[in-house]
Amino acid sequence: MRAIIKSAAMVVAAMTISVNAFGQEAKKPASPAMTATGKIKDANITIAYSSPSVKERKVWGELVPYNKVWRAGANDATTFETSKDITVEGKKLPAGKYSFFLIPRESGTWTAVFNKEAKQWGSYDYKEASDAVRVEVKTKTLPAKQEALVYKINKNGFTIDWDKVSVPVEIK
Repeated sequence: MRAIIKSAAMVVAAMTISVNAFGQEAKKPASPAMTATGKIKDANITIAYSSPSVKERKVWGELVPYNKVWRAGANDATTFETSKDITVEGKKLPAGKYSFFLIPRESGTWTAVFNKEAKQWGSYDYKEASDAVRVEVKTKTLPAKQEALVYKINKNGFTIDWDKVSVPVEIK
């Protein structure tokens, strides 16, 4: 009799554990890792970033403060890699891998920064002395809200689109 009760208890315990295990869904990360790849002229371009979402927050000026260096994504600093020397907004950038930052402003141009220290967490250890190139870029207003931050590579460079703002960066 004890053996039957013990066996029944084991079966019930196993079923309970199994049901709980199957009931757990893998949670999507709040800011999933993304990659944009493309070719501009002869250069292979790869941009690796984490993509945060607006989630009913005020992005520009609050979540992302104006006039401060921003990692241009979430988590690790965004990285920008080019297989060939390129020109960014008229300034030469040698082939290599860089961290990419933005300095947003409430009005006027924003600063796009390509920094020689490619592996950084956020912008906490950012050092201006390690900048390879800094350029000024003009933002555009998107016709519709872009919920998740996205990088798009095109024949003229790349854009960063998030919320109602698009940041085009010209590459030749």
